[in-house]
Amino acid sequence: MRPISTWCRAARRAELLDGIEPYLALIGLISVALLSPGPAIVAAIQTSFSRGRDVALPFGIGLAIGASLWCVFALGGLSLLFESFPPLYHAVKILGGLYIVWFAWGLWRSASDPLPEAAEKKFGRGFFGGVLLNLSNPKPALFYAALILRLFPGQLTLTRSGSIYATAVATELFWYVVVTLAMSTAMMRRRYFGAKFWIDRAAALALFLLGILLIFKS
Repeated sequence: MRPISTWCRAARRAELLDGIEPYLALIGLISVALLSPGPAIVAAIQTSFSRGRDVALPFGIGLAIGASLWCVFALGGLSLLFESFPPLYHAVKILGGLYIVWFAWGLWRSASDPLPEAAEKKFGRGFFGGVLLNLSNPKPALFYAALILRLFPGQLTLTRSGSIYATAVATELFWYVVVTLAMSTAMMRRRYFGAKFWIDRAAALALFLLGILLIFKS
């Protein structure tokens, strides 16, 4: 028969695993959603190709912070406000879709520009441009709300809410930094410049379609 201390250690380990599990699930689900084709990841990749690390890294960090703010809003009950007042959600969604379409149009027009820096001012690239782009899509608020309700049921303490946000922002930052650094290497950029026109046009078309879907899809 095992001594009581062994059972206590096993119980503590089981309790620790139970406490970590929802955070691991949160990290996994955020990662899948972030790396799925969407306006932010398309913009991050194209910016890395065309502008290089100095511009792409702050832009990616801005995208991460912008996305993580939807987690804060979800924790604060914004998703409940959207559900209580559907016209507000649809208004934010339409405005966000229009912003993404405008972003795509600027990228389409600059595809033939010989110097990628010439398009930088048009797009508002940089940290705040990234924040604004991810705040233009309100769907992450509902995504985060659904995750939080499923993975962390019951009343959330301030400490628990803080740990959820810390996990979300760390995951967002990790992936956006990895993507922007990987795609802005010299080899990747050389390949990009060899087919800049077509890559920019393809990225612009993808962003345009995603913006239209955001406007018209419920």
